[in-house]
Amino acid sequence: MILVSDVRKTFDTPKGPVEAVHSVSLSAREGEFVSILGPSGCGKSTLLMMIAGLGDPTAGSIVIDGSPVHQPRRDVGIVYQDAMLLPWKTVLDNVLFPIAIQKRRRSEYQDKARVLLDSVGLRGFHDRKPHELSGGMRQRVAICRALVTDPAVLLLDEPFSALDTITRDQMSDALLGIWEKFRRTALFVTHSIREAVYLSDRVLVMGTRPSTVIWDEKIPFAPPRKQAITDTPEFNAICATLRSKIDMAFALAGAREAPA
Repeated sequence: MILVSDVRKTFDTPKGPVEAVHSVSLSAREGEFVSILGPSGCGKSTLLMMIAGLGDPTAGSIVIDGSPVHQPRRDVGIVYQDAMLLPWKTVLDNVLFPIAIQKRRRSEYQDKARVLLDSVGLRGFHDRKPHELSGGMRQRVAICRALVTDPAVLLLDEPFSALDTITRDQMSDALLGIWEKFRRTALFVTHSIREAVYLSDRVLVMGTRPSTVIWDEKIPFAPPRKQAITDTPEFNAICATLRSKIDMAFALAGAREAPA
């Protein structure tokens, strides 16, 4: 469903070109949940936005469902770090906002939007405004907004990074429930190792900037998953492996930057 081949991204700055992403190749099968894990500033979000069609790669190619990506697509839904809800609109109207932007018939999607909101625990909040919701509830609305057009691909850019630990765990469970129901191909960017292992079929590790994929870990836990698996030796062993790969990337970067 998603094929990224030798993608690079270089930004022009007043001090000269800065390479953010260096020769990244990855793939995701239809219905697969893949996390992209790496340290802050390594280019994860830059890569995700290029996959979304919101930025052009300097080199390489990105293909979704057999078609090259050159601009935003209707079959791709995006959830950002911030929920970015319109404060003057109700929860329901925020979910239906993509329908208005794409000039689709609201009547054909209204019932689906309500079902999505109810499925993430927001029954009774359809007519509330964003300021009446908690941070976790706003992110649930954002996920529903991304899914209301029935996209083939869901891209999530650290959507839980601003939440407290307890709410973050709750949101992980909510996201798993949504994904198990709709089974869309998902790319999830995070810098949380435990979150990546808990949510994913596979975890890709990116090194320090300019980054590339340095490890691809298949996660063996079958759905449905519960938070109890995070206490198992197998789960913690996988987390330790991924941590070691990130530490190795930092060590190699430090060696390259050390004076001769």
